[in-house]
Amino acid sequence: MSDHPPQGLPTYRVLTGPDDATFCRRVSAALEQGYLLYGSPSTTFNGESVIVAQAIIWPSIRSSIS
Repeated sequence: MSDHPPQGLPTYRVLTGPDDATFCRRVSAALEQGYLLYGSPSTTFNGESVIVAQAIIWPSIRSSIS
């Protein structure tokens, strides 16, 4: 595994969106690329739907944030 994420992506990202299958697929795709979950997901309600956020990190930065 590379020290850097693919396609110039950042080492730390926060994925957000409606709590639906599309969001789950986005998180799953990031995990398949090699990202790791960072912390627990957060949720809120915007008056219409539940919005979720999940932080992810590239493994090479794990030691610098612990």
